[in-house]
Amino acid sequence: MRNAYGAPPTTGLYQLLGHPSDLEGHLHTLGPLSLPAGRDHGWAEWLMGTLAASGLTGRGGAAFPTSLKLGAARSGGGRGVVVVNGMEGEPASDKDKVLLTRVPHLVLDGAQALAAACGSDQIMVCVPAGRDGVADAVQFALGERAGRSHARVGEVVVRPPDRFVAGEESALVQWLTSGRSRPSFRPDKSVALRIGKRPVLVHNAETCAHVGLIARLGAEPFRSRGLPEEPGTTLLTVSGAVTRPGVVEIERGTPLHDVVARSVPRGPMQAMLVGGYGGSWVGPEYFGMPYASISLRTIGASAGVGVIVVLGAGSCGVGESARMAHYLAGQSSGQCGPCVYGLPAIAEDMDLLAQGRADPALMARLGRRLDEVEGGGACRHPDGAVAMLRSALRVFADDVEVHRRGTPCAYWKTPTQLRFPSRSEK
Repeated sequence: MRNAYGAPPTTGLYQLLGHPSDLEGHLHTLGPLSLPAGRDHGWAEWLMGTLAASGLTGRGGAAFPTSLKLGAARSGGGRGVVVVNGMEGEPASDKDKVLLTRVPHLVLDGAQALAAACGSDQIMVCVPAGRDGVADAVQFALGERAGRSHARVGEVVVRPPDRFVAGEESALVQWLTSGRSRPSFRPDKSVALRIGKRPVLVHNAETCAHVGLIARLGAEPFRSRGLPEEPGTTLLTVSGAVTRPGVVEIERGTPLHDVVARSVPRGPMQAMLVGGYGGSWVGPEYFGMPYASISLRTIGASAGVGVIVVLGAGSCGVGESARMAHYLAGQSSGQCGPCVYGLPAIAEDMDLLAQGRADPALMARLGRRLDEVEGGGACRHPDGAVAMLRSALRVFADDVEVHRRGTPCAYWKTPTQLRFPSRSEK
């Protein structure tokens, strides 16, 4: 199939990774991305229809249809801004870093296509302060593009603070507007965000990379991979008790144990943390579950931000969950009670449980606090923490009971298999 608005598609299997990082190699491998010279309603409609036909959903965690989000930005009125969200606040995730350093032009081409479709006149690539290597790689790519007149719309790098919630799209737009990273409650994701009066389209780096390929290849190569109801490939960062941690590209629907096998587990697996630190623990009985949102929801989990952490047999799930609870409690924006008071109190309870110092009322108190925090925040940050901890209490129920009785398991003091940013990286 030839794209009526651009060059014929490249041949071979659809994939994000493995393309050259330099502009010349990028163009040699994929060919140029054909964009309209000015505002072209027909081209914009073609891209929206192609994205809808592909079934692409956002890869930042919310899984909102990309075509609908583009439509909201187009209907926002005025010349807007496209924001490439490369914040990757999730400590266990590396996929944005990999994309922005290894295939930056694919990400930027996707942003250019989105900008052309919604009439935007500026592209902002958000890379957190402190991640200078990633920012330098993007800046070098921008220089290549400027030197070849490859960018139709101006592209700049901006450096928001490196905090967990700063990458949530409403918090990111708030920082771009006011310098404060505060997320807001948004029940209707189809309403465009704004910087002043300008509509803003925010997509994470992986979503933009997919758009950069789909705008070249059309819908079918993407749709031919994955599941009919959840097509395409996706990037996952696999870490924990594995020999080869890193980012892998898989088809949606790949069983969890097959995903992890590519990273070679170090011995028996006790559990997997799926979806990130605001995700869910999954026990061995579900290791054959397909990695897909629909399937994972049936066991109370979600694809989330594209993270799997393998917990080996020599680790304590209660202790690891307590560590995450502490981390998440310290990462709020401090604007509502569930985060300011609820999460620290929950983290303290989890600490006592992990250490085998639970008082008789601890489990009832912890359950009550989880109930009170869930659904009460200004954003989904506290809900993610609650979901992770509820799954921990369920998956590690036997260990929880041992810890509650005051005899913590032998592994609760072992070094963590999780990743947390050091002070120098914040």
